[in-house]
Amino acid sequence: MHIWVDADACPKVIRDILFRAAERTRTPLTMVANHPLPLPGSPLIKQLQVPKGFDVADDEIVARIQPGEILITADIPLAAEALAKDARVLSPRGERYDKGTIRAKLTMRDFMDTLRSSGVHTGGPPTLSPADRQTFANQLDQLLR
Repeated sequence: MHIWVDADACPKVIRDILFRAAERTRTPLTMVANHPLPLPGSPLIKQLQVPKGFDVADDEIVARIQPGEILITADIPLAAEALAKDARVLSPRGERYDKGTIRAKLTMRDFMDTLRSSGVHTGGPPTLSPADRQTFANQLDQLLR
């Protein structure tokens, strides 16, 4: 088992939960980002730094992820690609994506993107709440069992 993290936009509090879980369960974890990240000194936790560019980190994750491995991402198209490779996917808010629900998520994402491109202000995601953090930690624990 391996945990892959789309780390460019992963909140620090979620990274900290991931670091503790990787150590506790002795699960290798790779943070994929286009800039250096502060990492704890652990042989289990590594960073794969990719060049800057559109979807470079996503493409690297998709090329490396294997069936049954875990991906942490809020990127719906990346989640869909990982699910197509039979990976398990969890958002930083603790929402588990699966093959049965990802099409609806992609449709909503595309709809919101169309609204934004036509000038409608849709706002951003709400701040990560303590409940979101707890949900994430609980879902991650379930995936690691």
